[in-house]
Amino acid sequence: LDVTSDITIASAASTVEKTHGRLDMLINNAAIALAPGPGTLRSQLDACFATNATGPAVVVEAFLPLLRKSAHPGKRIVNVSSGAGSISRRLDPASAMYGMKGGWQYRASKAALNMLNACMAVECAELGIKVLAYDPGFTQSNLSPHNTAESGARSADESVEPLVEVIEGQRDAEWAQGMLHNSGSYGW
Repeated sequence: LDVTSDITIASAASTVEKTHGRLDMLINNAAIALAPGPGTLRSQLDACFATNATGPAVVVEAFLPLLRKSAHPGKRIVNVSSGAGSISRRLDPASAMYGMKGGWQYRASKAALNMLNACMAVECAELGIKVLAYDPGFTQSNLSPHNTAESGARSADESVEPLVEVIEGQRDAEWAQGMLHNSGSYGW
């Protein structure tokens, strides 16, 4: 699913509606992080926001009618975010995020996703839909050349284990505390 294309998002929602008639759970897990290089800061910010914040919001908007049709008691939206987007961690000298340099585009777009998540959580609560943000932590992926085992990144299998707890509702009581992390939760 290309989260930067309203056409593919609408097509995916239509396919789910035709095939299943409803949706019990939506997991938004799309991200880009741009290394310094070609393009202006504006174009890099635009690209990161389009994928990391605007895209998930449009996906939720498209699939929300299908979530509303679900009778499942645990219906939910999980937005996969990042500690890099936590403003409280960025300003905390004791946090590893405090001293990290660069990555403004990614950080700002994930901070925007966190605010979108908070807004969705409040507004969807009256619909019986839980909305949670999950940070898998430093995970091996193609997000950047640094996301390797040699750099200390955890395997995808290790990072997803705590997500299963979020999906199954075992961590619902933590949602208002901020972002759910693989080892607890922390503030936005």
